[in-house]
Amino acid sequence: MRQDSGVDGDAQRISQLCWMFFLKIIDDQDQEFELTRKDYKSPIPKKYQWRTWAADPEGITGEELLAFINGELFPALKALPVSNKTGERRRVVRDVFEDAYNYMKSGQLMRQVVNKISGIDFNDLSERQHFGDIYEQILNDLQSAGNAGEYYTPRAVTAFMVDRIDPHPGETLFDPACGTGGFLTCALRHMREKYVKKPQQEQAMQDALRAVEKKQLPHMLCVTNMLLHGVEDPSFVRHDNTLARPYISWEQKERVDIVLTNPPFGGREEDGIESNFPQHFRTRETADLFLALIVRLLKPGGRAAVVLPDGSLFGEGVKTRLKEHLLEECNLHTIVRLPNSVFKPYASIGTNLLFFEKGTPTKEIWFYEHQVPADQKAYSMTKPIRFEHLRPCIDWWGGAKRKGRDATHQAWKVTAEEVKARGYNLDIKNPHVVADDHGDVGRLLEQLNLAEQDTARLRQQLKAILGEALTR
Repeated sequence: MRQDSGVDGDAQRISQLCWMFFLKIIDDQDQEFELTRKDYKSPIPKKYQWRTWAADPEGITGEELLAFINGELFPALKALPVSNKTGERRRVVRDVFEDAYNYMKSGQLMRQVVNKISGIDFNDLSERQHFGDIYEQILNDLQSAGNAGEYYTPRAVTAFMVDRIDPHPGETLFDPACGTGGFLTCALRHMREKYVKKPQQEQAMQDALRAVEKKQLPHMLCVTNMLLHGVEDPSFVRHDNTLARPYISWEQKERVDIVLTNPPFGGREEDGIESNFPQHFRTRETADLFLALIVRLLKPGGRAAVVLPDGSLFGEGVKTRLKEHLLEECNLHTIVRLPNSVFKPYASIGTNLLFFEKGTPTKEIWFYEHQVPADQKAYSMTKPIRFEHLRPCIDWWGGAKRKGRDATHQAWKVTAEEVKARGYNLDIKNPHVVADDHGDVGRLLEQLNLAEQDTARLRQQLKAILGEALTR
């Protein structure tokens, strides 16, 4: 694909690969369902099924292949009619192709890519699991693919959050800004390993998933991710903006048991979105709007784990009102503070994992400061955060009831009254870390003056040398 002049950068390559993976996975599933289910009908018309136009390695290629994909395949799948009779799988196909695009300009190169993908049997469990690892790496590559990195949360972080929330099959689990589906896949893996023993439990687990993604590329990546992880009907992944719906329109029956999410932060919502929220919560800051909505969406006893930037902890105005509301409506029992380098290279700001439960006000908050391993200065692309790095926090956590927690060099506790006295500023530094002694201020200023004098002297010397060279 790098040889094709139409594909520019990793984000486009990943987008291109994704719609092709999607069609192959859907077709493999269809062939299995046609054998195992009476009267099953594929959501894709026969002419556009992978087995018809792509499976034969000696099939159409070159300009003929490009003309078919651009002139027939894409228009047909974008315009698939949806009715109650055809079911949700057809809607999934149409939604995926709604904003998809074929970037490749060489039909010969495309045939080579198609043939590679055709070599994978997604009905073979071992092959699917192996490909799942490859797909995970593709998603990981998004971190360096320009702005596409914003859709990816390090898997160590998602796995840790899921492990601490401990979802069970049948509990409604919602990610209102799901990106590529990292929290959903981690939750599926967690429940299958710990709780799913019968087909009914698997079905209950899948039926209880909810997700929304605003942008086309991560939506397509997420749907494909769900298919790869054995989800039969990924139509619960809606291509929409969760915040575009009025706050008060979320009814009691739509409340959920669990919210796991990393909402976009640092961004601004489009004009008018904030008017969907009550006056005292109105802001253009995306993360704040999501936090307000999450508190509303949780059932009594519901639990949430949310990634938020440092700014949400110390910010004032709307942020203060939001934190007051959070502490009154929920038990904000734990904040895990992460170092700046966890989300590099996409973002280099401090982030925090907030864990809370709806229904009882906060009495005390435990803080845990995660530190980079001693043998490295920071996390990076080559040395990212790993799940085992978070194991000490799990050991400290204190079980499901969080009993027996102790203050340590990395953990400390504050009361809700202390937070209130601070004006709801939650940016509380580790009291066990002594601030670095940078020395006497007067001596430091003297050293600075000497350094500036040296710089000026060197600048004059360089100027003289250049002047002499120019006059020769």
